[in-house]
Amino acid sequence: MKKFVLKSVVYLGLILLALELLVRAFHLHADDPPKMIDEFGVEKRVPGSKGHYVKGNRRQHFTHFSINGSGFNSYREFEPSEDKYEVALVGDSFIEGFHQDYDNSLGKKIEDRLPKVEVFEYGYTGATMAYQMHLVDAYRDRFDKIDKVILYMKFRNDFDSRKHRADYELVRMLKTLPFRIRENCKLWVYGSNYGMTLPIKNIAGAIWKGLNFIRGRDHGDVAVPEMGVSSVTERIDNFKKLIATYGWHTEKTILLLDSRVTDGRFLDFCDENGIRYLDFSEVFQNAKAPVTLVYDKHWNDYGRELIAEVIADYLQKEVKP
Repeated sequence: MKKFVLKSVVYLGLILLALELLVRAFHLHADDPPKMIDEFGVEKRVPGSKGHYVKGNRRQHFTHFSINGSGFNSYREFEPSEDKYEVALVGDSFIEGFHQDYDNSLGKKIEDRLPKVEVFEYGYTGATMAYQMHLVDAYRDRFDKIDKVILYMKFRNDFDSRKHRADYELVRMLKTLPFRIRENCKLWVYGSNYGMTLPIKNIAGAIWKGLNFIRGRDHGDVAVPEMGVSSVTERIDNFKKLIATYGWHTEKTILLLDSRVTDGRFLDFCDENGIRYLDFSEVFQNAKAPVTLVYDKHWNDYGRELIAEVIADYLQKEVKP
């Protein structure tokens, strides 16, 4: 019996090792650049991280990312100056753009259309309007030199907070030994993408919560999700509070949105208060091909081309001669 158990353990180990080598050899796993929070309370990626974003169990989608010195996925460094025309794109994973090669991003497409313009892409997965406005305020010295700031928004889920709270607890957890081991086991990463490791994750999460309770850890600096915001009025009130907290440069700041999924009352509020926005709903509605990826709703290359056209057409009127 002991020999049987020993052989089973050895064979299982060899099988797992072989699978790990296969996943690494064919790069079936998606890399996830590590997260950090800087001294300004801005969540971002660790500068200098490079890797591949993979989707689909047969590498149906394979792209490259490169985190610049500022901690964001971009082919260029962010070095604003007074003598160049610069635009900041700020938003969530749609702007972060792991679904597209970093050197063929939305910002690069805009630059290709407007050679005099430099585009800085401040994209971070899960970024809400509170995060975006906090980032602009935190990096005020940089943004004062930038000519236009475009904030990408989705009304249904970007206005649930009245103030940004950096998720220090998540960043701490990702630095613990179990999570570092997990990230270095590419077979685990591959399995995680397709739900194979969900039961183990649930158990680990419960243990982590229990340990925190036993330690009596102070969660004062931890992001605590607010109650769901159900009404349009509350979302608009949250936006008002964000403006009161972080400010709003009317001439410089523009919202990027799809009016098909944005409540008309919010658009009315923007119109009444001089808040400008770029609406790409018409070009998407008239698109000659799908504008999103097959497996999720992120923009595909064609969708990014259309949005780049909308932004470039607007900026064309603004660029200094």
